[in-house]
Amino acid sequence: MFLTQTVPRQREILEVFLRNGWDYMRRLLTGGKADEPQLPTPAVLKNILVDLGPVYVKLGQLMSTRPDLLNAAYIEELSTLQDEVPPVPWSEIEIILRKELKRPLAETFKTVNPIPVAAGSIAQTHRATLADGREVALKVQRPGIDLTIGQDIALIQGIADLVARTEFGQTYEIKSIAEEFTKALEAELDFTREAGFTDQLRRNLSKSRWFDPTQIVVAEINWELTTEKLLVMEWLDGVPFLSADLNNNNGKDPAVERKEITTLLFRVFFQQLYIDGFFHADPHPGNLFYLTDGRVALLDCGMVGRLDPRTQQILTEMLLAIVDLDAQRCAQLTLQLSDSAQPVILSRLENDYDRMLRKYHNVSLTQINFSQIIYEVLQVARNNKIRLPSNMGLYAKTLANLEGVARTFNPELNFFDEVKPLITDLFRRQLLGDNPVRSLLRTALDIKSLSLQSPRQIELLLDRVTSETLQWNLSLRGLDGVRRTMDDAANRLSFSILVGSLIMGAAIISTRAQTSQLSFLSTALFAVASLLGLWLIISTLRSGRLR
Repeated sequence: MFLTQTVPRQREILEVFLRNGWDYMRRLLTGGKADEPQLPTPAVLKNILVDLGPVYVKLGQLMSTRPDLLNAAYIEELSTLQDEVPPVPWSEIEIILRKELKRPLAETFKTVNPIPVAAGSIAQTHRATLADGREVALKVQRPGIDLTIGQDIALIQGIADLVARTEFGQTYEIKSIAEEFTKALEAELDFTREAGFTDQLRRNLSKSRWFDPTQIVVAEINWELTTEKLLVMEWLDGVPFLSADLNNNNGKDPAVERKEITTLLFRVFFQQLYIDGFFHADPHPGNLFYLTDGRVALLDCGMVGRLDPRTQQILTEMLLAIVDLDAQRCAQLTLQLSDSAQPVILSRLENDYDRMLRKYHNVSLTQINFSQIIYEVLQVARNNKIRLPSNMGLYAKTLANLEGVARTFNPELNFFDEVKPLITDLFRRQLLGDNPVRSLLRTALDIKSLSLQSPRQIELLLDRVTSETLQWNLSLRGLDGVRRTMDDAANRLSFSILVGSLIMGAAIISTRAQTSQLSFLSTALFAVASLLGLWLIISTLRSGRLR
């Protein structure tokens, strides 16, 4: 149905596919048969997305957060996609500002710099000064981008409908994945949503026992001026994280400061992931700023992830299983995370994990790239057709970005030295909770309740046993065959005893025979025993169970 809509745009997309040599999508779009998907190489896919324009660049950035769907080569290539688009002229931005503001532009701002400090596919950012003198950043939505995204979303959903007809599309539930991507694109158009995420992140990081909250900064939102198409927030003076010059920072040793900042970053993100369950999902170098006063700022909260308490606990245990190179435990935890109804061969999954982890048996912990192992864990799950929740992709991508930035910023980084005390504390929290006294009291009450109820339950059980009201209903597969075999064996044993008894009786009678009648009886018993014994031998041989 979508082939009849937005024809010019589709023609343009088809030309891009043809120009870059992606025949699979050409066959799909022209109604041809293409049962088996043929992805282009990572570099070609990146070129296609760049050629298709800013919306598809944003889609590629979203795809780079799904290592549960794409392998590491695609994730690495798509992660380099940047919103390299020319800025919108100030005259057009000014029109949007005047529409979104409740008061005249001149009354709201003392000054607005018409030259943007950054330009992206969805919005561009300008520096301004409020009427009261406060410095702010204005994130203004590009004019007409909502219409463009609406058209491209229709195309993405149409392509997903076509791919969903293939075996690949049905196996990986392409339609639901496309739905997730399109919802994420639509959400990017509502800046009040990003403002809410920013506020929540700032509140969560305002308290911690792992780090000094005053050393981490999340911009304050000006809710009075913020709308769906305009985000107004505190201006933060600083430079991108990896551009920071620490040599001129009040005489402080740069190596020591790098170590302190690296530790701060790990603790900030581990709190988000494993305690708060709400995390900044895009910590690339451009979103981490080193401020002029020495603090670290988190920017751009448009992409966030969420983890429920059960998932947090499983992922914490997964960290320990990976450190211990425990393939069996990794397999069990993967199945606990899975939301797929398809049957899984556990032995095969364990063997795959064992082969994957065996590479790291003789490798020093300081040399292990932890995020690479996380990607390989997701790869093993994907190879076994285990569908994990979509937030696992964001989780893995966040850890990968965090570790990558930290290693670039501080080449002396020892990942496991940074996370070891945090993992220890996480397990302690899981065992005792945030309030150990309360947890101990709750456990004591549970034990007391159990001690009071147990005698009554035992008394009830004994009453049911003695009154013959307790029934056991057991169903064991193959039990009938076992019973028949035991019956046959018992019958043959009894028969053998009978034959032996006849022979012994005949022998006793024969030794004491005084008359011809007793001699005849002895001979008859021998004959009967011999016939029965011969029949027993033939029966056993015919059954095939002699051995």
